Amino acid sequence: MPSRVPSLRMLRSFFTDGSLDSLGASEDARSKRHSTSDLSDVPFSAVRKEGWLHCKQILTKKGKAEDREDMLAWIKVIRENSKAEGEDPGFASQALISKKLNDYRKVSPAGSKPDSSPKGPRGLGIRAEFLKQTGTSAPRSPRQDAAVTKDESSSQKAPWGINIMKKNKKSAPRAFGVRLEDCQPAPDNKNVPLIVEACCRVVEDRGLEYMGIYRVPGNNAVVSSLQEQLNKGATEINLQDERWQDLNVISSLLKSFFRKLPEPLFTDDKYNDFIEANRIEDASERMRTLRKLIRDLPGHYYETLKFLVGHLKTIADHSEKNKMEPRNLALVFGPTLVRTSEDNMTDMVTHMPDRYKIVETLIQHSDWFFSDAEDKGEKVSTVPT
Repeated sequence: MPSRVPSLRMLRSFFTDGSLDSLGASEDARSKRHSTSDLSDVPFSAVRKEGWLHCKQILTKKGKAEDREDMLAWIKVIRENSKAEGEDPGFASQALISKKLNDYRKVSPAGSKPDSSPKGPRGLGIRAEFLKQTGTSAPRSPRQDAAVTKDESSSQKAPWGINIMKKNKKSAPRAFGVRLEDCQPAPDNKNVPLIVEACCRVVEDRGLEYMGIYRVPGNNAVVSSLQEQLNKGATEINLQDERWQDLNVISSLLKSFFRKLPEPLFTDDKYNDFIEANRIEDASERMRTLRKLIRDLPGHYYETLKFLVGHLKTIADHSEKNKMEPRNLALVFGPTLVRTSEDNMTDMVTHMPDRYKIVETLIQHSDWFFSDAEDKGEKVSTVPT
């Protein structure tokens, strides 16, 4: 702290025109005592390099402070006096300090640049030290304030934005190569895949009398094109698309759907039970056992099998025109429906007759196998033979 505290008027005089004339003879004597260390001719780069304490004092053209601590003491007095007179300490003090520092920098010889060497322990400059002590932040431009506001706004909205993106990324289920329960459901039956209902509807509308339906394959390229489109998560199917006009393409698309199921329609865990049930010699026992196994299938698998078998029964009822009797349909759908997810050549050879027979039996007696009489508490009709 200086030996005597000057008035606010004297301090303002010092920081506006650099003079301390009103301080009197004591200040003149003090100036003479330090004349040997006058820095008027020392470049500012040298002061920065050697440090404030090494140079002992900070000088301007008309006034001086003993050293860095002396300068900070003067600054503190400015702040206190500004508060006493009701002025804004942040604005008034910073304006005076900025002007004084700018005047001091003009002492450096023209063309010289501050030393770019790394800063030593002295760390913060006079201005930064003052702002640190007073708790006042440096003034910012409107552009900086806008940037800060934008950053704060972005940080607050980040979680909401991420959640929206996640929701948008969620697409409709795929159609091929997924389990039945993961497929896009049909509007009329939530347990039946949309693709199954669409294909069966097209065939029944235009192909009941089409000879060889389901036996003649469609164009592989067109079938693959439809598969890719449906696998992108289409929630609706445009039946007016020209690709849906070819009955052979649609019939091949339906067979491909069941062939690509990771869990077959008759399920892996019940596959062997179906094969053994089909080999029961007693006809009535065979039918009852098959019916029980069908009723024990999971909901999506039972409903889809019921829907598909009903469709195939409708096709077979028009066999006089389309030539697709239950046995012919069984030859087409047996290996596709009755299988395991890891089908091997041994099972295909040894179980092939059973696969045909199971599907043929279901088509022939679909009403009995899928009757709701038992669910309604009614007596089940006589076992067909």
